[in-house]
Amino acid sequence: MSTENKRFPLPPFNMETALQKVQAAEDAWNTRDPEKVSLAYTIDSEWRNRTDFINGREEIKAFLTRKWEKELDYKLKKELWGFRENRMAVRFEYEWHDEAGQWYRSYGNELWEFDENGYMQKRFASINDMPIAEADRKL
Repeated sequence: MSTENKRFPLPPFNMETALQKVQAAEDAWNTRDPEKVSLAYTIDSEWRNRTDFINGREEIKAFLTRKWEKELDYKLKKELWGFRENRMAVRFEYEWHDEAGQWYRSYGNELWEFDENGYMQKRFASINDMPIAEADRKL
């Protein structure tokens, strides 16, 4: 595989490269561009997002399109929790509002596994939502 088909940094991760990978994910998700975000995942990537089971880039794009149609003005912050070899644990929070103007802060944890070319092949996310007042926004 050529370097054009690799997604740096590559595993095994060290502290510096793990932090780079988390920041790249945060930056991509904050674009709210399903196509751009999906390119970080393997063609056959496996996800669990809350109670949704998603397989492959096409399903990822469809899921993210629906997500950002519902979760308006989405803003995300990710934090590395731990890493080993090709795996990471990440905590996150994001804020968004629905069509009625109700704001939410969503908290969660993700477990990530990368292939040898730096693409995420597995993502398991547990997420909880908390209604907040617009004045209580942090992000």
